[in-house]
Amino acid sequence: MKEIICSGVGGQGVLVAGMIIADIAMEDGHNVSWYPSYGFEMRGGAANCEIKISDGDLQSPYCLEPEILYTLSESAIDTFEDRLKPGGVLLVNSSLVSEERTYRDDIKVIKVAATEIANELKNSRAANIVMLGAMAAASELYDEEHVKQGVQNYFAKKGKNNPKNDLCFDKGAEEARRQL
Repeated sequence: MKEIICSGVGGQGVLVAGMIIADIAMEDGHNVSWYPSYGFEMRGGAANCEIKISDGDLQSPYCLEPEILYTLSESAIDTFEDRLKPGGVLLVNSSLVSEERTYRDDIKVIKVAATEIANELKNSRAANIVMLGAMAAASELYDEEHVKQGVQNYFAKKGKNNPKNDLCFDKGAEEARRQL
């Protein structure tokens, strides 16, 4: 079983990132739970989702020890870092997290300036896609091409196609690979 938490603030696309991960797993024939949680604010309030992927039954949607913690804000790290499994991967949007911040020494920390990268690539709403690229490169959940295709498929089902998403994904993966 794989457990992932995607967290940030409303408007950053963390719930969409989680839906993309869940969609990829479902397309692969796995049992999946996607459990969202968000404040009443439409933008700026805490937002997160917990994703569980299994070939067996899922007893609870709650992630006790996620292997991957995908964060787009400092408050997300504050909330969930303690739950991350030893040896797990913490993905940090370094555009919005203090350089002085310290992390646990029993996890792999991957820092990617996702917000800056999305803005530089003229796709300002795609920091979540940058981080999906980083996740694909830094974890063993799925290989990069599989996740990239999953992002494309997810948006295609909604009748959307943004070629800049591929650029954002690739740049996130490249930044993560540099740190491995």
